[in-house]
Amino acid sequence: MNEILIQDTTDFFKAKFGNVPDKIVLSPGRINIIGEHIDYNDGYVLPAAIDKIVCFAFEKNNSNTAKIHAIDLNESVLIDITKEEIVSDVVWTNYLRGVLFQLKLKGHKIRGFNCVFSSNIPIGSGLSSSAALECGFLFGINEMFNLDIKPIDMALMGQTAEHWVGINCGIMDQFSSIMGLENKVIKIDCRTLDYTYHDADFADYSLILFDSNLQHSLFTSEYNNRRIECEEGLSIINENYPEINSFRDCNEELLIGLKSKMTDNVFRRSLYAVKEIKRVIQACTALDKGDIETLGKLMFETHQGLSKDYEVSCPELDYLVDLAKAEEDVIGSRLMGGGFGGCTINLVKKGSEIKIKEKFTTLYAEHFKIDLITYDVKVSNGTSLYKN
Repeated sequence: MNEILIQDTTDFFKAKFGNVPDKIVLSPGRINIIGEHIDYNDGYVLPAAIDKIVCFAFEKNNSNTAKIHAIDLNESVLIDITKEEIVSDVVWTNYLRGVLFQLKLKGHKIRGFNCVFSSNIPIGSGLSSSAALECGFLFGINEMFNLDIKPIDMALMGQTAEHWVGINCGIMDQFSSIMGLENKVIKIDCRTLDYTYHDADFADYSLILFDSNLQHSLFTSEYNNRRIECEEGLSIINENYPEINSFRDCNEELLIGLKSKMTDNVFRRSLYAVKEIKRVIQACTALDKGDIETLGKLMFETHQGLSKDYEVSCPELDYLVDLAKAEEDVIGSRLMGGGFGGCTINLVKKGSEIKIKEKFTTLYAEHFKIDLITYDVKVSNGTSLYKN
C-alpha cells in the first residue's frame, strides 16, 4: 500500500511542478500500546511508529515562497517564508505554518520550496496524523537545507508547532513518529525524554485497530480540561507533600488520603494518572518476559480507567471493548488516543482475525447503525528519507 502511495505522490509532484522531487519523506502515524493521557503528566508512554504514513515530495524553488499542495484535499497554499506566520482559517495549513514559525524562532534560515503530500493515515482515528504531518514536513526541510536539527529536537519542535496551532499535546506523538524503529516499542520518560526500546513481539497475537468511525477533534475543550484538572490535582498533592512534584512520585494510598481536599473529578483524573504510570512499567516488564497475556490484561484495565475515571471514552468505544472482553481470542483492548471517538487497539489471536473483524463489524453496525472500519497494523520505522 505504501509503495502505491509513494508512486502516486511522486507522479503528482512531476505533473504539478514538472520535475522529479529532490526528496521523498515518509512520516508514520503511531499507536500507543499503553500509557494514554500521561505524556503531559510526566509519566511514561509506550508508543510505536506504524506502517501507515504521510508521504511528502520536496524540491527547492529558489524563491521566498513555499508552494504546498495537499493531494488528498486537492488544496494548495502559498506561504511567504519571509513573513511572520499567523494562524489561518484553513486548518490543515496551520500545522505546517507552526513548523515554519518554529524554524524562524530557532534562527534557521531557509528559502522557498515546492511540496506535495498525501497520506493513508486515517484522520481523527487516534493515529496522530497531525504529528506525522508536522514531523515529515520538518524532516524534509531539515534535509533540503542541511539544517542539522537532531531527531529529538525535531520531535520537540513538532510538539511546539502543535501548541502553536492550539492543541496542548504532550511529546509522545511527535517523538514516536520521529524515533520509531521497526518491531520495537519505545518506552519514553516524558519528564526527561530518556527512552528505551523494547521488542514488539506479540507472539501469537496480531494488532488490530477497530475504528469507531466517529470523528473526534482535540480542538474540543475536553482535552485541555483534563490537563487543567490534572494540574489542579498535582497542585493539591504538592501543597500537602512539597517533595512530590509529579504523579509518578505519588501512590494510590497517598492520593486517597487527599481525596477530601479535591473535587470528585480532580481526584479521579489524578487517580487514573497515578495508576496508568504504574501500568506502563508493568507492561514493559511483561513485554520483556514475552508475557502477552499480562499485557492484554493491563490494556483492559487502562480502558476501564479511561472510561470511568478519566471520562474520555464514549458508548461506541465502550461497546467495542465489551465485545473484546467477551471473546476468548481477544486478550486485550482499550481506546487509543485522545478519546471521544477514534479507535480501539486490540490483541487478537492469530488465525482468528477475519472471524473477529467480521463479527465485530456486524454487531457494531446493528447496535449503532455505523460502519466499523478495521486496520491491521505493524510496528515500523520512524520518519525517514525514501530511497529507491
